Amino acid sequence: MTVVIKFGGNAMVDGEAMTAFIAGVKQLAKSGAQPVVVHGGGPQISAGLKAAGITSEFKGGYRVTTAESVQVVRDVLVNEVNKELVQLMNASEVSAVSMPGDIDGLLTAEHRTVLVDGVQQDIGLVGEVVSVDASAIGARVASGEVPVISTAARALDGQLFNVNADTATSAVAIALDAKEMIMLTDVPGVYANWPDRDSLITKMTAAELTALLPKLESGMVPKMEACLRAIEGGIPTVRVVGNLSDQGTQVTK
Repeated sequence: MTVVIKFGGNAMVDGEAMTAFIAGVKQLAKSGAQPVVVHGGGPQISAGLKAAGITSEFKGGYRVTTAESVQVVRDVLVNEVNKELVQLMNASEVSAVSMPGDIDGLLTAEHRTVLVDGVQQDIGLVGEVVSVDASAIGARVASGEVPVISTAARALDGQLFNVNADTATSAVAIALDAKEMIMLTDVPGVYANWPDRDSLITKMTAAELTALLPKLESGMVPKMEACLRAIEGGIPTVRVVGNLSDQGTQVTK
């Protein structure tokens, strides 16, 4: 049973969250599941861009990516975030393997725009994953390894794109025909009336989530759109959680 997990950069800068995540992946593998990890690196990318003297700008929850910044994004994702995550997982006896999205056609992307206040806006070198080399990932899973996929991607002509990790996770889950997709966030799940902590929704349908989208914080929108895309793509269950041991919010068709 393949389970695709999106691990965010925010959790990576929290040692406790990182430890809990690795323990959760280990437990999933022990229970017979086949975990596949897709990660972003928001805080680390922001720090890398700042160090390079590049200002970060966001539109509709997506990072605007210039020709100058896309290489920084890629280098941070692959050489810092992915490398550290794989090393920590292996040190904890999880057989993790690095799989950069932009190498050997693992993730192929096309340029995308984003809808902001009803208007499609260009956000630079940001791509949408249009194909995934599922056989390459599947081969690693079959050998008992946990693929750790970074979310830079290339177009067919070789153009490098920054790819939102949430949307990339849904593309990977659909390509692998996963039984479950888990969206790890910095909150315990989806709230009907954020920031009211008592309004956590434990179960909801895709239609109910769609109706809630306009009320969500902008940073949560790409995550929930990715969840909806996964459900539409045939993934039976999507969970939005703050910790792999939590039930969080379960979304089904």
